[in-house]
Amino acid sequence: MNNSSIPAVILAEGREKALNRKHPWIFSNAIAKVHNTPNRGDTVAVVSSKGEWLAWAAYSPASQIRARIWSFQQHEQIDQAFFKQRLQRAWQLRQSLFNTEETNGLRVVAAESDGLPGITIDKYQDVLVVQLLSAGADAKRKQLVAALLEVFPEHSIYERSDVDVRKKEGLPLVTGWRHLPRDSGEVLIKEHGMTLVVDVVNGHKTGFYLDQRVNRAALRRFAKDANILNCFSYTGTFAVAALMGGAKHVTNVDLSDLALEVAVRNVELNQLDVSKLSNQKADVFKLLRQYQEQGKTFDIVVLDPPKFADNKAQLNSACRGYKDINRVAMQLVKPGGLLFTFSCSGLMEESLFQKVVADAALDAKRDCLFIERLQQDSDHPVASFYPEGYYLKGLICKIY
Repeated sequence: MNNSSIPAVILAEGREKALNRKHPWIFSNAIAKVHNTPNRGDTVAVVSSKGEWLAWAAYSPASQIRARIWSFQQHEQIDQAFFKQRLQRAWQLRQSLFNTEETNGLRVVAAESDGLPGITIDKYQDVLVVQLLSAGADAKRKQLVAALLEVFPEHSIYERSDVDVRKKEGLPLVTGWRHLPRDSGEVLIKEHGMTLVVDVVNGHKTGFYLDQRVNRAALRRFAKDANILNCFSYTGTFAVAALMGGAKHVTNVDLSDLALEVAVRNVELNQLDVSKLSNQKADVFKLLRQYQEQGKTFDIVVLDPPKFADNKAQLNSACRGYKDINRVAMQLVKPGGLLFTFSCSGLMEESLFQKVVADAALDAKRDCLFIERLQQDSDHPVASFYPEGYYLKGLICKIY
């Protein structure tokens, strides 16, 4: 590479292989030398040990992921036009996948999978929620917001960069309106004929679990006349889908008073019978054991727990946690009933999750048939070069 004034990271010999496969991360141990001392979030050239230009990347001196690739095209500048082009491509994909009049809560940008590392953007009707999870994304906030307003004019923009992963990048946690502020963070979205409440300011993640949309629809198919236990229910959207599908009764279980209140509102908004809904404010693990002691059973149990493993060191304990909770859940399913079980831990590979559930069935002394495999909806695509983008795994299990 000729221009000696450009900040650069020079890779150690032989460490180009992942980049040649288009993987967007460069770890600190792959770097032999840093040239011209870039600041946090600066765009740097990635250079091979032989001096060949390989990519443009965002530099993060505090993170084990020392650089994240913006582009493999040397002519490309990482400016507002770059972000506009990537946003347009991402939005065109979503428009091809969904009728955006009928389903207007969508993930518009799925970070690395959409070529925008560290950037997550969800669209709730006319509110965009942005999460900037890396140093490079944080440094490009101004250009990104400007590009968003070109692609989505007259939208409000709220930032939810309040995720702990930012601390690994040496970044503070920040939130706030970035364009057209509103008095409330509450938005109503449409999904498969349902109307659902999203709170972009106070809700989980960016306010909602868009990734489970396709799986709510799956539950609706099986729900007719069923008595359902919905664990880790949050705002009760699985319950709404089940009641729309003709469920006899749904019991939501969550620890949040606020989430359970919204769950009732969601049922009312859809003009469903509130008497068919029960809310239990409880620890799911404790309540499942209590129900087991009481001999309670259900036609369908939905298990959608939070992430059990944030890193590889936690994976063994996560497996024990998943096995334990699935074992007790299976014991609450009537013979011939269903268990919908999920893992949102990216480190939990699909085959491992299936093995954990199979082991749970053995311990529960129940026969288990895997009748469907579930995953995140298609507005959360997984790039071929970035398998880490596949994180949500689910199984529909027939329990005898």
